[in-house]
Order: sequence, then structure tokens, then C-alpha cells
Amino acid sequence: MPRRAVPLAALALAAAAPATAAAAGSAPAAGADPAAGGRILIAGDSTAQSYGPERYPLSGWGQFLPCGLVPGAEVRNRAMAGRSTRTFIAEQRWAALMAELQPGDTVLIQFGHNDAAREKPERFADATTTFRDNLLRFVWETRGHGAVPVLVTPVARRSFWDNGQTRADFAEWSAVTRAVAAQTATPLLDLEAESRALIDTLGAEPARALYLHYPAGRWPSYPRGIADDTHFSEIGARRMAELVARGLAALPVPAARLVAPDRPDLARTEPLGAGQCH
Repeated sequence: MPRRAVPLAALALAAAAPATAAAAGSAPAAGADPAAGGRILIAGDSTAQSYGPERYPLSGWGQFLPCGLVPGAEVRNRAMAGRSTRTFIAEQRWAALMAELQPGDTVLIQFGHNDAAREKPERFADATTTFRDNLLRFVWETRGHGAVPVLVTPVARRSFWDNGQTRADFAEWSAVTRAVAAQTATPLLDLEAESRALIDTLGAEPARALYLHYPAGRWPSYPRGIADDTHFSEIGARRMAELVARGLAALPVPAARLVAPDRPDLARTEPLGAGQCH
């Protein structure tokens, strides 16, 4: 059965189940102490990465996560395009993240997109062997530093089955992420499930606004135009950051207290035209 299209104005409603979350500049929750929640560090790929203005409208959810936190909360986004668990380790990015980690910090760990790239052996990490082992390493080493790991399933692409439902393109890697979380009693953000539900609610065409779909000449960064169903627009990155913030607030981790109770900057339905909160 075809899904009913949802207008762009409904993006905010579709993205927020419980309330949306306040960005930088909003009042913190009563008694909120950012220092008590530690810092948030992000290990991940291009879907979470922060981008400079020269790359706009390309945006990652980690770039906008601070917009949903209380003032003073610190996010260190170490996500990098093209990285899998294998290359994040091989390039010493994980070691560098561990070197800056402090007790009480929370580490959001999202991989899978590039681990699934069988055609790129330098990136590929088999879901049930290498990928699983790397996630276990991330969990134990984070805990060994007195910090809190949070495993995050890979965010969904705008990809559909024949029946019109949003497809999980990285199902094996998501399944292993969930299994490792259960096995090690590690908090989990099922971003794949949440982002698929968001796309299903919006419908295929309205969901284009979440990704990079622009005609030639619209942006200097894409003079020939672009049709990319993997990477996010500003609005898409804000929506995904809202899903992360909302999920984080519900977890029994110190960083939950960093999530603001109202998050209007993550609920925007019109792009600001920049990578800042507001």
C-alpha cells in the first residue's frame, strides 16, 4: 500500500516523539550541571561527521548534537568520512580518542556503513567476526578509561523495499551492534530503527529533504547538482541529531543529564543555511 506523503512542515512532528531538545543558548534543566555529565565524544563515519561551511549543505548528526544539549555541554566529534571500525583503528583515530578520554565521559560509537563495503577491502569488516571484535574492543577500552560506551546502530539511508518500506541496508552490522550491546550490557541507541521509522512516517518524497538532493547550480559545493541518499542535508542532520539526543536522554548514562528538555534548534523545518545551531 503506498504511503501518504507528509509535508515538509511535519518533519518536526515526525522526528519528535517525546519533546524535542534545546540547543545552545536555551535554559538548562533545573539543577543541570554540564560538568556532572562529563563530555560526549563521537567515533563514527561521514553520517556523524562535522563539516565546514565550504561543504554546506553536507552535514552530519554529530555536528548538530550540541544544539540539543544544555549550555556548557562539550561534544568532541571525532567521526570521519569513509572510516569503518577497521580504518578507525588502523589510522590510530581510536587511540587518539582514547588518549583524550576522561573518567565520566560518554563515547557514542556508530559504525557499519563503511564496514559493509565489501568492494573496499581496506575498509571492510565482516559483521560477525572483525566488526564484532572491534566493537568489543571499543567497549572494553572505553570502560577501561573510566568512561561510558554507547553503541549506536548505523543510521538509515533513503532506501526502500518493493513494498515501499524503508530498507535496512546494513542489517547484519546493526544486528551485531545490538548483540554486542546485549552481551556486554552496553547502552544502545538503535538509530537505524529510529531513522527508518522517521523516513517511513514522512514518506519517500518528503524524506528527500533529509538528504542531499539539489539541482545543478544550487550550491557551490555541488555545481553539477547531487542526488545522495546516504548523506544528510542540514535539516536531515538536525533530525538525526534529535533522534540521538532523545535516545540519549532516556539512557542510564551520565550524559543523559546533558540533554536539554526543549530542543527547538533540532526541530527546524526550514534550513538556517549554516552549520550553527541558530
